[in-house]
Amino acid sequence: MRLPPRIRAWRHWRKGPVLRTPAHADDAENASRRILLYGVLPLWFVPSVADWIMHRRTRIQDTSGTRESLVHALMMTEAGVPVLAGLVARINPLVLSLMGGAALAHGATAVWDVSIATEEREVRPVEQHIHSFLEVLPLTAAAFTACLHWDKVRATLRGGGTREDWKLLPKERPLPAPYLAAIAASVGAFVILPYAEELIRCLRAKPEAPERLDAVSPAARERVATGGDGAVGLA
Repeated sequence: MRLPPRIRAWRHWRKGPVLRTPAHADDAENASRRILLYGVLPLWFVPSVADWIMHRRTRIQDTSGTRESLVHALMMTEAGVPVLAGLVARINPLVLSLMGGAALAHGATAVWDVSIATEEREVRPVEQHIHSFLEVLPLTAAAFTACLHWDKVRATLRGGGTREDWKLLPKERPLPAPYLAAIAASVGAFVILPYAEELIRCLRAKPEAPERLDAVSPAARERVATGGDGAVGLA
């Protein structure tokens, strides 16, 4: 059976010459690519782990629980899908639209996440600053990508010039295999594993009131004190 051209292209997605960034290159293009690949993307792992630690310290499994943890999984997906596309697919109007749409969706989901968290558990100032980093990184990655492929940005704003602009195709010059392997291993170790552990912990937690009152938010604490309907609760 003859496969469609796009499928055949992905079967040999590493056939082209590897795209390398010279270590001593100081032009704007190579400098921007170096910051994106070796600065912005690895920087995502630090606040990701820090946020997981904050969730654990405030006992998410006993407060906002599975609901908030699933929102975290959604946000990781919103960030991860465009990152994967940017790493292995040809940058064209389709991929740029995916990046922009995912960044907007990630920002909206972040607002939803905070609204859930502040109702059920204490969200400390440190965690709020961590959220700020996590919210801005997708936009930063999209901005660097746009700068590196400004001709494709113009094509996107004009609706795309050819059919190829709206197809998911492999890069003509793929990124180095060791770099992709390192990013994949880091995503698994610093994103997937911690948040999978969090979700499992939330699913296993018993649906009962938290044992430590300082683990919940002031709003939830007030609901407990008033019996949930504004009346003073029984001691």
